[in-house]
Amino acid sequence: MSFPYVTDILNALFGTRWHFPLPTFGILVAGATVLATWVATRLVREYEKLGKLPAQTHTLVTDMVLVSVLAAIVGARVFDIFDNLDRFRADPLSMIFTRAGFSIYGGLCFGIVAGVIFVRRRSVPVVPMLDATAPAMMLGYAIGRLGCQISGDGDWGTAANMLLKPSWLPHWLWAQTYDGNIAGVVIAAPGVYPTPIYEFMMALAIFWVLWRLRLHGNRAGYLFSIYLLLAGFERLLIEKIRINTRYEVFGAHFTQAEAISFLLVIAGLAGVLMTLHEKRLWTRLIVSAAVLGALSACAPH
Repeated sequence: MSFPYVTDILNALFGTRWHFPLPTFGILVAGATVLATWVATRLVREYEKLGKLPAQTHTLVTDMVLVSVLAAIVGARVFDIFDNLDRFRADPLSMIFTRAGFSIYGGLCFGIVAGVIFVRRRSVPVVPMLDATAPAMMLGYAIGRLGCQISGDGDWGTAANMLLKPSWLPHWLWAQTYDGNIAGVVIAAPGVYPTPIYEFMMALAIFWVLWRLRLHGNRAGYLFSIYLLLAGFERLLIEKIRINTRYEVFGAHFTQAEAISFLLVIAGLAGVLMTLHEKRLWTRLIVSAAVLGALSACAPH
């Protein structure tokens, strides 16, 4: 079951028939923005104490987040249009103003670029700031995916293969039909893989790793590089069971998200190797997982 609007949740809980166009996804994105801002501000303060960032940098975090979020909304729509050019040519307005189909990577790219421009104009070191905001970005991503799941915005997976379902796993964690989803799509039983739930759980795990590593002893850029590695690895895995437009280049078939994820893994791996002071178990495990993720992009679907 999906709940596109907050009143849908209240009606399900209390048996009422209220309707107010307050989107559930929007409320969760707002909550994610507030929580991510708090986490980023806390880590920026810690970096100020360590001398990694100038004093009072934390006062810029709220404005930086707002600028990045606005740019991310635009980027998410732009990348979704690139992935659906035929639909855009047929009906541009429906693609621009639809409430479904935002591209997470479009939001990521536009948001990071906007944030970098913002801090550069205020003479704040960019790379330490990227480190300081990396855990917050992943936490915001996790909550955003929860919004996708609850509202049913179309970011679900392929038809679930019930023959592969472990007997101990609840049905809702393997297949869902997203009845009443905001995208208006009717999904036949038994349903599709609830990929937003999987991404929510993986993103929370990555947030925990980044938070544990936040006070690392390596050079600036290390934490952001780990973020790129794990974010790319996570998306490469989930793309195996998601429905997306596929492209062909020199016989290779891939989605937009797979191409970007592969680049993130490569950039993250290069960043980790350049910022390491010494090899540690954490790093070996993370790099190994990321390399496996990159290789999985070439595996057949």
